[in-house]
Amino acid sequence: MQLMSSKEKIVPNYICDVQNKLIAIVGGLDPLISHYIATVLDIYKIPQLIYGPAPVMNDKTTGLSFYQMSPKDALQHAGILTLLLHFNWTWIGILTSNDEYGERFVQTVFPVFSSKGICFAFIERSNKFTIVTEMYDKLHEGAKINDRITDSKANVVVANGESYLIVYLRWLPYASERECTINKVWILTAQIELTSMVFQRTWDTDIVHGVLSFSVHSSDLPGFKTFIESKSPSFTTGDGFIRDFWQQAFGCVFLSVDGDKVDGDICTGKEKLESLPGTFFEMSLTGHSYSIYNAVYAVAHALHSMSSSRLNHPSVVEGRWRNLQNQQVLQLHHFLKIVSFNNSAGDKISFDQNGELVTGFDIINWIISSNQSFHRVKVGRMDPQGSPDQVFTINKDAITWHNWFNQVQPLSVCSESCYPGSSKKVKEGKPFCCYDCIPCSEGKFSDQKDMNACSTCTAKTYPSKTRDFCIPKLISFLSYKEPLGISLAFFALFFCLMTVLVLGIFLKHHNTPIVKANNRNLAYTLLISILLCFLSALLFIGHPKQVLCLLRQTTFGMIFSVAVSCVLAKTITVVLAFMATKPGSRMRKWVGETLANAIVLSCSLVQAGICTIWLVTSPPFPDVDMHSVAEEIILECNEGSMTMFYCIWGYISFLAIISFVVAFFARKLPNSFNEAKFITFSMLVFCSVWLSFIPSYLSSKGKYMVAVEIFSILASSAGLLGCLFLPKCYIIVLRPALNNREQLIRRKV
Repeated sequence: MQLMSSKEKIVPNYICDVQNKLIAIVGGLDPLISHYIATVLDIYKIPQLIYGPAPVMNDKTTGLSFYQMSPKDALQHAGILTLLLHFNWTWIGILTSNDEYGERFVQTVFPVFSSKGICFAFIERSNKFTIVTEMYDKLHEGAKINDRITDSKANVVVANGESYLIVYLRWLPYASERECTINKVWILTAQIELTSMVFQRTWDTDIVHGVLSFSVHSSDLPGFKTFIESKSPSFTTGDGFIRDFWQQAFGCVFLSVDGDKVDGDICTGKEKLESLPGTFFEMSLTGHSYSIYNAVYAVAHALHSMSSSRLNHPSVVEGRWRNLQNQQVLQLHHFLKIVSFNNSAGDKISFDQNGELVTGFDIINWIISSNQSFHRVKVGRMDPQGSPDQVFTINKDAITWHNWFNQVQPLSVCSESCYPGSSKKVKEGKPFCCYDCIPCSEGKFSDQKDMNACSTCTAKTYPSKTRDFCIPKLISFLSYKEPLGISLAFFALFFCLMTVLVLGIFLKHHNTPIVKANNRNLAYTLLISILLCFLSALLFIGHPKQVLCLLRQTTFGMIFSVAVSCVLAKTITVVLAFMATKPGSRMRKWVGETLANAIVLSCSLVQAGICTIWLVTSPPFPDVDMHSVAEEIILECNEGSMTMFYCIWGYISFLAIISFVVAFFARKLPNSFNEAKFITFSMLVFCSVWLSFIPSYLSSKGKYMVAVEIFSILASSAGLLGCLFLPKCYIIVLRPALNNREQLIRRKV
């Protein structure tokens, strides 16, 4: 009220002293006070240049006449967030003032920081001392805050508030009954400066060592140090502040004018400010002082521009400006908004459309030396006008950390990082920054730290054993170039040669009784079908192509059907031949090549019909299997219709079972050359091979599945060849004396 009244008298709403007219107000560390002042000043449209935080605004208070000598809070919040992310500090604490401004800070940064992966270990709110009677409660509350901050695993604390907060911060360890200090990395917002009360001048300053502080960008002003060194009470007339400060700072008392006796040391006025502890009084220019300096010059430049505008427009001087002489302050707003100049440090000063200074923030590292001297070191910058990669800069090598961290960059995380090959699992009831690390499940990987979930490799890759990267899959199929393919091909050709050798022996001795017995042509047909069975195994080796896929199962099914049909025909022929030898038997007319050929032909035609339907409706085709084997891309033949595939196998099994049953019941026929025994044994081998094939085939994958089928083809065919023809070859080649009619018809006793 005194500022808006006459100099000597407080008369609200009246200004009688035209020589001491209020033009503008510079000040405001407390946003609440700044808001109250701005509300009153807005009545007279007097501008207020605030060097502290902006007042807390709401929907009902708009258009207040103030200018902010610092960038908007959003830039500072972004700088703090970038700083935290730069050092990977994801587990932090908050200490703020317990007022509307502090609550707005929490509500603003909490969702933004959380969205970037930063969690809050605690949020503490400090209260101001208002009356002495609250001292005990404040001490008790401060002790609790100190203990909670000390016990927290968070090594980083963001402090937001007014300048007095540093006084509160230094006071916390003394409020606690514990003999410990808060060993944390403190990040201070721009409005907080190193401020000390008189009683704190000798207090321990360890808590502020290593602080990282955001400060409105400032530069060294020429002559400032000389100006500070020259200040003394003797050069200040009419300013009681210097005398009061001098007495409190140096612990002395000035002699009174009336010569009354005083207690304590006498102030001489020649005490040196540089002798004061650095934590109590700084000789360097602070961010707030720099803002005040710029605010004063901004008003001066605006007044100068307004004065120049009058001189350049004489018509306005005679007319409009004369009428608006009592509204000069309104004109000052116009020139403040467009003011632009370079100060003595060379920095450009101007306001944006919101009345905020166009500048950035410096990141300052507070260093307390062993002799208690205080130094500010610029270690970074938040410059909104810089290029994208220069908006935030930090020189971490220039930072001096708190002694607690032994000059090693501190960690501040709730949980240790999850390394590649694992992912995070949030602990129940804890913030998302607190988690356990679990290995990636089978088929998944993570190639970065702290992955929220493991990823799935592409179809053509698979995860490594450590599951931290993907490896290209190998293309796999049963090839002639690998040992398994070569071995199977060798045995297929070997058995082909053996079959050809047996066929040659039979052809050479085709007129002997043992060859002519039980249908000589049927034996040749069976040998040829066995030979083709061995050759059909080669269709399963090599790169799966369209023609091979069409021929593999159908050719094998047809040839095996012919072979088993021949065995069935031989079995039935043996039974009928024995029955025909009985006197008066009518079976003689059924014994002969006609019945055998009819059995082979009819059974083969049924299988041919099944294969034809298969090829017409849903034929096999080349396919790629990406999933059966994790490390391989399997080139295979897709069977198309599995129903038709099982029909072919079922039909062959049906013929084999019938042959086995018939031969089993005829195994004791009294003929020296009774083939029923050999047929029974051959069918037993055949059925055993294919029964064991089923589980082996279903449990195999990729090329090994094909190898199992080839092995079954070779084994079953070799069983037929060995059981049915090797005994006869033994007699033909090694025991020719037994190869005669008498031996053939001789019965056992």
